Amino acid sequence: MTGEPENPDVRPEWAPLTVDLDRPSAARVWDYYLGGSHNFQVDRALARQAMERMPDAPLIARATRAFLHRSVRFLTAAGIDQFIDVGSGIPTVAPVHEVARETLPGARVVYADNDPVAVTHSRALLHTDPETLVLEADLRRPDELFGPDGAAGHLDFTRPVAVLLIAVLHFIPDSDDPAAILANIRARLAPGSYLVIVHGSAATEVHQETADLYRRTPNPITLRPYDEILRFFDGFDLVPPGLVPPTSWRPELSPPGTRLAIHSPGFAGVGRL
Repeated sequence: MTGEPENPDVRPEWAPLTVDLDRPSAARVWDYYLGGSHNFQVDRALARQAMERMPDAPLIARATRAFLHRSVRFLTAAGIDQFIDVGSGIPTVAPVHEVARETLPGARVVYADNDPVAVTHSRALLHTDPETLVLEADLRRPDELFGPDGAAGHLDFTRPVAVLLIAVLHFIPDSDDPAAILANIRARLAPGSYLVIVHGSAATEVHQETADLYRRTPNPITLRPYDEILRFFDGFDLVPPGLVPPTSWRPELSPPGTRLAIHSPGFAGVGRL
């Protein structure tokens, strides 16, 4: 994990004045798990509480990020050069645009998040990159996220696009009807587009107890069983090996010596429209 700031009570220059430093954020907790430095003491405290119940939480985050990298490599090999990463957090630790451009140097990426700290940081990191766009947007409002003032202003939706929903759908409660949100998104995509999902699932009581900690954040978690996650791919053809634990999805696409031997409490898949 990263080192602690000398005075955690002082607001960092990069943190917007509107951000509540006393309330943890899922995006910043995730950044901490990945070894990032863009988190506050309140985020680290929540992360440590979660790790008391589930010590492998940072490894699970790394396994999820490794799946993201493998899926992007798969997509660029299939010719996809447009991506929208929803719930992107802070694009550090080999972000989507860097991985995609290993194969397709001109790949265009939209990063979208509803956390103002993540958005502020992302814009600061990427302001000199004309092929990326950072949006403050919410998946629950797809008309804004995918509309002309959103992703459609940067990507060409008449051509295939990959929509990446990495560990974000479990922050959408059933009351917001995530299936309807995905149907709205699917209707906007050209044939040959892809949907990539990682979604948490409660394999044990410990996983559910850990998820319950997030009720203290603006982003409570809804863990779902396999069949409910599978329905999010309605209208898409699942790419083999289908919907599987993240570490089981095409591990051969990981660089040699980087595979993580860990069971993630969730499922991952890639679907083609």
